[in-house]
Amino acid sequence: MEFLVNIKLRWSENMDPDLKERVVKEERAHAADLIKQGHLVRMWRVPCRFENWGIWRAKDATELHDIITGLPANPWMHDIVVHPLARHAVDPTPYHG
Repeated sequence: MEFLVNIKLRWSENMDPDLKERVVKEERAHAADLIKQGHLVRMWRVPCRFENWGIWRAKDATELHDIITGLPANPWMHDIVVHPLARHAVDPTPYHG
């Protein structure tokens, strides 16, 4: 299945800068692994905010939940919105599902 996911991050105001830097590095490395595994398909950032939109693949919503909650930045993620996607008959993109 494919999912359109919106994630908003809210870093703690008094967060240790070294911790934030470590989490960001871990998040990028983890994302690279998820890309290799085929779970993270596309990712866009929202300019001027700690927010992103992404196309994610998982066998079902439970697997997606496990993937998202396993992200290193998960404790600082707020307002996560997940939209399951279904193929449309006129989609011009070849299906890879």
